Amino acid sequence: MSVLILGLILFIGLHSIRIVADDWRSRQIERIGLNRWKAIYSLLAATSLVLIVVGFSMARHHPVLLYVPPMWLRHLNGALMLIALILFPAARVPNNMIKGRLHHPQVLAVKTWAFGHLLANGMLHDVVLFGAFLLWAVVLFAASRRRDRRLGTVYPAGTVKATVITVVAGVVLWALFAFWLHNALFGVNPMA
Repeated sequence: MSVLILGLILFIGLHSIRIVADDWRSRQIERIGLNRWKAIYSLLAATSLVLIVVGFSMARHHPVLLYVPPMWLRHLNGALMLIALILFPAARVPNNMIKGRLHHPQVLAVKTWAFGHLLANGMLHDVVLFGAFLLWAVVLFAASRRRDRRLGTVYPAGTVKATVITVVAGVVLWALFAFWLHNALFGVNPMA
């Protein structure tokens, strides 16, 4: 569990710099340059993800049951994952109406993913992983919206074409994860 917690601290800490130390971040970028900042950031982010994956895998070998969710919550999680996997590409497809309306769809995707998985999984390692990501995403979303208001950030309304592309991409991602990738990557078949 300690490797998982270390990975979460590194990942969430790194991805919280704009929340707690945005001025420091700006000074570091100015001091070392944007490309060097991105390189260091990417290396630390990749390291933290490896620690999370390895730590979660290790923790699964020593399960501690906290609660037994009813089976219908697995189905609800499947529906929430469809929403999350539509929100995820909404952060990347230019000029879509979802981003125009919600402003930070990737953070909302993380919130939805984490919440759904907390509903469907009752082991300690699940609660640590998904609970940490849910808490972080709630704080990040609120901080991002405050920063948008402070800076007067305006998001374009978006087009129907870009929104359709976003939704189709999300449905395809969901189908890939639901019927193949989740089992291949994590050894858990969400459709079973």
